[in-house]
Amino acid sequence: MTPMQKRLMKTFIGFHVLMYRLTGGRFGARMRGFKVLLLTTVGRKTGKRRTNPLGYFRDDENYIVVASNAGMDNHPAWFYNLRHDPNISIQLGSKTIPVTARITQGEERERLMAKIMTEAPAYSGYQIRTTREIPIVVLHPKGKLGSNAA
Repeated sequence: MTPMQKRLMKTFIGFHVLMYRLTGGRFGARMRGFKVLLLTTVGRKTGKRRTNPLGYFRDDENYIVVASNAGMDNHPAWFYNLRHDPNISIQLGSKTIPVTARITQGEERERLMAKIMTEAPAYSGYQIRTTREIPIVVLHPKGKLGSNAA
């Protein structure tokens, strides 16, 4: 990605987050056919709060996000941040929910990937573009009991 593309992406993300928050999700809660949440992490290097709009999927009470980074060869920054500190928050509409992030592996990852490919086949193109295994992240609402509690 060129420096100009990075600036444009950062500007777009900032505008998306601003409008989502100002409208309680009435603007920005859907993008390109995906339901969108705002994921807020704490920068592992800066200590600053960072928010990104991400498409998400549901699995029971959990929210699922994909660290695809559009098929680039590196993980998105938010993924490194939540790996460093999995106690994060998401915003859905006007509601903020504290969650614990957990990176899936093995059978769980395969099951969720199959579900995602059924709901959003475009993700298969991202995996083809990169040699890294694209992480699938479970966001489990805090205070909820269940088999997936972290």
